[in-house]
Amino acid sequence: MKRLVAYITTGYPDRYFTVDLAMALAEAGVDTLELGIPFSDPVADGPVIETANLRALQQGFRLEHLFEISREIAPAIDTLWMGYFNPFYHLGMERFIREACEAGVNGFIIPDLPFEEAQPYQPMIREAGLGLIDFIAPTDTPERIAMISRGARKFIYLVAYAGITGSGQSEELSDVISRIREATQTPVYLGFGVTPETAKEKAKEVDGVIVGSAFVKVLLDEALSHGNRIATIAQMAREIKEKINE
Repeated sequence: MKRLVAYITTGYPDRYFTVDLAMALAEAGVDTLELGIPFSDPVADGPVIETANLRALQQGFRLEHLFEISREIAPAIDTLWMGYFNPFYHLGMERFIREACEAGVNGFIIPDLPFEEAQPYQPMIREAGLGLIDFIAPTDTPERIAMISRGARKFIYLVAYAGITGSGQSEELSDVISRIREATQTPVYLGFGVTPETAKEKAKEVDGVIVGSAFVKVLLDEALSHGNRIATIAQMAREIKEKINE
């Protein structure tokens, strides 16, 4: 069965909402949850997720909130922290690893930490039993694809196009996927631009999809009550999970 990874912005519109939404997504069939760490300059993300990041920060988000929320969520669903390297650097990777282990979080996604620069951190992350998700892009050379793929754990985050999240572009990825398959048996999940409308097509050659902006758009809709936002996002997740497994 193909997997569904869901990204949500931690702490928006509030901490209690994040916990309730995570539980609803687990019930809706989401396999892995990316808890996005709000950051002021989310360079890989488009305007939707950027807006959610800024609103969470304006409402007083702190890293302690991430740790508290995760302790409630991680026992119910496979959880990863998705964030930019600045908070990891300033608080310290050792502290993040310790907090992740105590909460039951299973790893990190750090989109602005290149593969080469991540290597000094890999031993301590792996020794703790956690994963640091590797990215592969359609612009990577065959040699780089093979190098990243060989050491990848948990899953490979295949970027659907060169750009930012939510822009809805597409590129031919068959050759990239074939090269990954030649180098590893680690599952390949496709991210960037996955929506209920595109999920079935985008999932064809991969083992799962990663959905963020489509969910966060609903998260930002202040015309909806908290309950309606949660119900709408959970229903979208059910539909996507069904479509990628048709």
